[in-house]
Amino acid sequence: MRFTRTTALLATAVAGAAVAAGTVSAGGSAFSGTITIDGSSTLGPYVTAAAEGFQKKNPKARVTVGISGTGGGFTRFCKGETDISNASRKINQTTEAKNCRDAGISYIAFATANDGISIVVNQQNTWATCLTMAELKKIWEPGSKVNNWNDIRSSFPNQSLRLFGPGTDSGTFDFFTEHVNGRARASRADYQASEDDNVLVQGVAGERGGLAYFGLSYALENQNRVNIVRVDKGSGCVAPNNQTVQNRTYPISRGLYMYVKKSSFKRPVVQGFIDYILKNEKAIAVKSKFVPLTPAQLKNAKRQFKYAVLNAKNT
Repeated sequence: MRFTRTTALLATAVAGAAVAAGTVSAGGSAFSGTITIDGSSTLGPYVTAAAEGFQKKNPKARVTVGISGTGGGFTRFCKGETDISNASRKINQTTEAKNCRDAGISYIAFATANDGISIVVNQQNTWATCLTMAELKKIWEPGSKVNNWNDIRSSFPNQSLRLFGPGTDSGTFDFFTEHVNGRARASRADYQASEDDNVLVQGVAGERGGLAYFGLSYALENQNRVNIVRVDKGSGCVAPNNQTVQNRTYPISRGLYMYVKKSSFKRPVVQGFIDYILKNEKAIAVKSKFVPLTPAQLKNAKRQFKYAVLNAKNT
């Protein structure tokens, strides 16, 4: 299942054993209650898969997932409107974290998965199998006048370039512009923007000269519609995959996160959902075509979870 911008997932859990020790009722019954989540469209498919798994175990739980983008998700989160905020970048300490502090909202951030921002082109594009980071900057930097493929490289054909990319509420937009253009949110504005990655896929698939960037899971799911381009940072062309993203040899690799409100984390159903994710992280990643956490990342997340559970009991 893939989200549209306005779609929310309502996951109603089904019976099974509880997953977080000490957070279920005396009779060992399943978790109950609601969890409200919003944020990154990139992380949406992962959380969908997690919610679908969690729902098979807990008939009285309901998880609602929205995709207003990382920035939009943090806005709601810091207003106290959601329990969990999905993010394809870390929270901005100057603005977003300050807004949370001002609202009296404290949180715990869990590493959830890894991702490689993928460059994709139309399937009729047989020439751009690899682009350098310098070429990507030339295309996407503020004030860029690159409007034809032969403006990028003289050996490329005389073919109009049509650009598609995330909107400004997207964490993918923030991360890409910082790591490609050298400054977060510094980008040319004359491209078709959307928080819905499905719209970007459709745009590139319908334009011979199309190019877009978005998360790897969407690129992998749509390999029958678009071509994934390798990226060269100076050491050769590298394709995004589990290994190159985990070891960060793919130049536009990143972590993905879930920010959990501490007051919400005290509720058994929220603890149970996070615990379910950590115990089934690899299976969720495989199902949703995400790059799993490394063993070290997962060990750290589980240690952090145990500490958070203990802290919640003592406060």
